[in-house]
Amino acid sequence: MPEFKPLSRELMRMRLEPPAGRARVLIDTDTANEIDDQFALAWALLSPDRMEVEAVTAEPFSFSHHREELLKAERAIEDGNESPEQLVGGFQGWINRLHARGMRAADLEFAGTEEGMELSYREILRIYGKLGMDSSGRVYRGAGKYMQASDKPVESDAVDAIIDLSKSGDAPLYIAAMGCVTNIASALLKAPEISHRIVVIWTSAYPSTAPHCNRPSLNLVQDPHASRLIFDCGVPHVYLPGYHVGAQLKISRPEMREFVKGRGEIGDYLWHLYVNNPLHEMFAIGDTSRRTWVIWDIIDIAWLINPDWVPTFLTSAPILDESLFWKRDPSRHLMREGHDVQRDEIFRDLYDKLGELRTVAS
Repeated sequence: MPEFKPLSRELMRMRLEPPAGRARVLIDTDTANEIDDQFALAWALLSPDRMEVEAVTAEPFSFSHHREELLKAERAIEDGNESPEQLVGGFQGWINRLHARGMRAADLEFAGTEEGMELSYREILRIYGKLGMDSSGRVYRGAGKYMQASDKPVESDAVDAIIDLSKSGDAPLYIAAMGCVTNIASALLKAPEISHRIVVIWTSAYPSTAPHCNRPSLNLVQDPHASRLIFDCGVPHVYLPGYHVGAQLKISRPEMREFVKGRGEIGDYLWHLYVNNPLHEMFAIGDTSRRTWVIWDIIDIAWLINPDWVPTFLTSAPILDESLFWKRDPSRHLMREGHDVQRDEIFRDLYDKLGELRTVAS
């Protein structure tokens, strides 16, 4: 790993304060992974008073790391030898739902990382199109694979875009990370000096004080090398845990019908995604009309629009160990961490901005 020059404590505190005025923003997203990134990206693009979205970069994603774990858990359940270690991540419920549909773990097909990135790239363009916005020169393909070692960046157009934008302008670049952080970590490895020019806002995993293994977090577990680098390199970092902070950002079918459907092309598309959620099929989830769905990734955008909606505090950056548990060391550099959300205020703002599209369309 290259040597990262630490920020002074004064500069770190300044970087970790919410942006004053309109922020320069780059969104790094696995947009085709499920449906939350589309909400987040649309909301950001509909909030030009709070941010200028200068670029959007596509992240790799894949659920294929679940395959062996799922097969192992299925065998354990059928042999009567299941244990908490084998069933971590909700595998028992997942397997039971698959079996109820006459399916087995081996029947599932998972997209690879390069395909996931390409699908996300196309989905970003689709969101721009649904909003009637020009994406020219703003959308970039990212890594087609995860980092294979802590000092081995993965080259991509996204990495170069992150570096170029970080070095431009007078104000820092806020990077809203909504998936694995391969692109961002690779940019930091390639150009360590940008750690003084960016602020990484990332949602993933458990609070840094939690005793739990972070393996259930897709955003963190996909690329552990990249995840560790974000916590270790000293880059200003606003860490917004998914469990169980972002997990409060649930939306129901009646709300979707009342406040999202019919709000321009983007509203109709978000409604389509909600009622045709690809993860419902993958995870064999039934009775979907009476279930809510977590729109995790809007937490990044919520903090940028109004930090009061995502209460945070300053703390020392934790160590992510080899088993993906947190270790605390109060002597480490500062980061900002979220501990709650104002769920209703966040969705009200999103609904209001989508509602303006219906007014324009009518």
